[in-house]
Amino acid sequence: MKVEIQGLHKAFDRTLVLRGLDVTVEEGEFFFILGPSGCGKTTLLRIVAGFEYPTAGEILFDGQPVRNLPPNRRNIGMVFQNYALWPHLSVRQNVQFGLDVLKVPRPEATRRVDHALEMVRMEGYADRYPNQLSGGQQQRIALARALVTRPGLLLLDEPLSNLDAKLRHEMRDELSRVQKATGITTVYVTHDQKEALSMADRMIILKDGQIMQAGSPIEVYQTPRSAFVAGFMGETNFIPGTVSGVSERDLQVESALGVFTGDPRHRRFQPGQAVRISIRPEALRLAGSGQHDWAGTCSATVERTVFMGEVEHFWLNAGELQLKMLMINPKPGLEKPGTVLPLAVHRRDLIILPGDGAAE
Repeated sequence: MKVEIQGLHKAFDRTLVLRGLDVTVEEGEFFFILGPSGCGKTTLLRIVAGFEYPTAGEILFDGQPVRNLPPNRRNIGMVFQNYALWPHLSVRQNVQFGLDVLKVPRPEATRRVDHALEMVRMEGYADRYPNQLSGGQQQRIALARALVTRPGLLLLDEPLSNLDAKLRHEMRDELSRVQKATGITTVYVTHDQKEALSMADRMIILKDGQIMQAGSPIEVYQTPRSAFVAGFMGETNFIPGTVSGVSERDLQVESALGVFTGDPRHRRFQPGQAVRISIRPEALRLAGSGQHDWAGTCSATVERTVFMGEVEHFWLNAGELQLKMLMINPKPGLEKPGTVLPLAVHRRDLIILPGDGAAE
């Protein structure tokens, strides 16, 4: 199923929650709606599902308007945050519930339930009850129940938020596997950046009911259009600066850490314009003696470190600025507080953003 959202507005009383959204989800796509609490992402999902009615705008499924259709006529499956399993029904009965509503003949229903349980690797649990299952197992059953009716669109509302960190990581892989195996168009709501980055084909980032950026995980992470997106999609170091030179290939920025030269990345900056330099912690490197395409260099003093095996986190002081650096396979001796480190950033890793944080 292809989903098109056109000019969508939603207001509760006088509060505008969604502001003129235009979104297209292609057939078979794993699409994420991402944003902080209160940004409107769950409201958007509920409107697509038919549980909320838009104030203005249209929703099309395969080119057909569904704005006035109730949820049970939209050919969707949905997995809720709390799974919403019937406690008095067995696993098989929970998964089969939607087929019974559709009056699917019992032999066909049994075959489809068996296949759905096999797909989520829960075929040995058909006779158990929800209170006999772990959180991860309940999540799999909720997914099987959503898939068994063979929907054209699967909607997931923060389905992993109630799981512990290890189980969340495992279930990310499971959800991705099932989505690719079924090819069902899937829209997934979350505030967890790691989920989105590791699973999505494409995503939108919402803030105050507006789309701040859309694109693939790599595009959004590596080329954010605003300081909000850069800061929301993982950690970053923000360094205030002023544009001191502009050419077709280079953009020079003066900052408290020195002059940085980067790629304008198709933006229009003017000399004297206030900007923010964004450098991801993993993009900070130790400056060596070799020849590199450095965008800039500076020195910083180690304040503290946290060793986490293959990765070490460094908190650094650079004048009045605090920086964070991630080092893979860290070298012994750098972690002592007071150690002065020569730092650099590659030109490809330097992101220059408008100083007011606005998207362009």
